[in-house]
Amino acid sequence: MTEHAHERQNDRADGAADMSTGSTTEKAEAAVPAIPELVIISGMSGAGRSTAAKCLEDLGWFVVDNLPPALIPTMVELGARSQGNVARIAVVVDVRGRRFFDNLRESLADLESKHVTRRIVFLESSDDALVRRFESVRRPHPLQGDGRIVDGIEAERDLLRELRGDADLVIDTSSLNVHELRAKMDAQFAGDEEPELRATVMSFGYKYGLPVDADLVVDCRFLPNPHWVPELRPFTGLNEEVSAYVFDQPGAKEFLNQYTELLQLIAAGYRREGKRYVTIAVGCTGGKHRSVAMSEKLAARLATEGIETVLVHRDMGRE
Repeated sequence: MTEHAHERQNDRADGAADMSTGSTTEKAEAAVPAIPELVIISGMSGAGRSTAAKCLEDLGWFVVDNLPPALIPTMVELGARSQGNVARIAVVVDVRGRRFFDNLRESLADLESKHVTRRIVFLESSDDALVRRFESVRRPHPLQGDGRIVDGIEAERDLLRELRGDADLVIDTSSLNVHELRAKMDAQFAGDEEPELRATVMSFGYKYGLPVDADLVVDCRFLPNPHWVPELRPFTGLNEEVSAYVFDQPGAKEFLNQYTELLQLIAAGYRREGKRYVTIAVGCTGGKHRSVAMSEKLAARLATEGIETVLVHRDMGRE
């Protein structure tokens, strides 16, 4: 073999080794799981742990309620294997799992050794406020046993004192309502983005009853009914001819424009109050023509305003 042939063969071998090394490195980097961000929610019973957890859930966190502390590292590992589908985990830990509560410090040390980014949110409240809340729902404190509510509160404070000292965020809810607590959680975890609002636009027929889950109800029966136009009767509001007929009627386009503006005002208020979901029910007599056509246009308008929108035609096809 010539000297040049030897050089070419060596070059090919070196290139193959480089490619193999690069490929292995890339595969190794790709195989490293992304460790999820972790928030541990704890605090006094009745101080608003469920509300705080629900707020994080609405912000897109994967929330686990009343998880035994010993299982928190396992939960984080499962999230890391989800290929980025579970990037943020919130775990509610409280005295309902008191048999496992002693394991919390060991679990926190385990998480620290694995370089898991974690924060502890502790919900606090005064004794008077907690007593009022338990009495209003007529439920015993989980630790009161045969004693009084105040005895359970005192026992819980003693149990949680060390955890409170380790908390990254302590929120006193003594004088907060649900909306104010959500606003505080949003301020900490929503980032710079405005809290997202999700809307469901649902067409319905009044003859089948009002939707029980509607937040806002729109009545389209002020518009002429395509049912009485023989050539339109077999179709629905999804059909272009029916939609054109509906929006050619006096007041239809004006109603759509002005109601969209009103919804922008309402949506801003919902966001300030921490409301994440709204159902807008749009009705006509049978839920087939006018309400369907109006719902389609309204949902499209909301989507252009940046509101995540789901469209449902509840009664179309029931006739």
